[in-house]
Amino acid sequence: MAIYTNSYETFDSNNKREDLANVIYNISPTETPFMSSIGTGSAGGTKHEWQTDSLAAAAANLVIEGDDSPSRALTATSRLLNYTQISTKPVVVTGTQEVVNKAGVSSEMAYQIAKAGKELKRDMELDMTGKQAAAAGSSGTGRASRAYESWCNTNELHGAGGSTNGAGAVTDGTQRVLTEALLKSNLKACYDQGGNPDLLLVGSFNKQKVSGFTGNSTRMDMAEDRSLVATIDVYVSDFGEVRVVADRILRSSGRTALVVDTEMWSVAYLRPFGVQDLAKTGDAEKKQLLVEYTLVAKNEAANGKIADLTTS
Repeated sequence: MAIYTNSYETFDSNNKREDLANVIYNISPTETPFMSSIGTGSAGGTKHEWQTDSLAAAAANLVIEGDDSPSRALTATSRLLNYTQISTKPVVVTGTQEVVNKAGVSSEMAYQIAKAGKELKRDMELDMTGKQAAAAGSSGTGRASRAYESWCNTNELHGAGGSTNGAGAVTDGTQRVLTEALLKSNLKACYDQGGNPDLLLVGSFNKQKVSGFTGNSTRMDMAEDRSLVATIDVYVSDFGEVRVVADRILRSSGRTALVVDTEMWSVAYLRPFGVQDLAKTGDAEKKQLLVEYTLVAKNEAANGKIADLTTS
């Protein structure tokens, strides 16, 4: 059809109001599975210390009646440490931007602080699950909290050329495919050391690999609605149930699967999350969100990792 001659169309108009939705959509994920699954505590100094211990191996224990009790050698506890790490997110908003009419937010500063808080938690998840070694820092260097991969050196499965030494130095090896045999081997190693892993953290690619395992729990045919469930959210191992959770924030898109006993980890805060006002030097409001924390490995031998995995 043709339009009438000289019809006044939207293409000719200069007075159209913008059609801007009064909401801001943010697709970035905010989940932090490791940080959300472990405990919290407090630290009293920048060098945070704690003790670990273990029982003697089980042995035959039979004595004669009336026997004089012999002396037994006792072992001291192990004293461990980590350093608190300072993480910040500064926010600077001009005076004009704070007062003009805005779509989606009433206060730009409040919105940016809330956004910074989510970003800071994601940074902490990345740092705590990675391979960062502990560092005491100096006047010109920040302190670093030792991370999960650096702590986990008893039950570690690396690809060719990879290793983790007792000091926490991680060397990446040749990447290989995650298999059920690798997972079962690592779970057994954790159990034999006294651990009870209850969480498996993997990247998205290896979450699908786990769902393809051929164990008894891999697939269920839901007869009532004829839908096929082809995912494992709980892996039932020989040593208990393990939640399988995809973590988007693992380093290098999840090249290491973390086999976690969540009771054996916590985050100790020297300074919990807080907003600090910064000195005003012009026509802008300055604040920063700050947290100071360290990762506490109550006993790393209860945990495991399967390193050097393919991610695509």
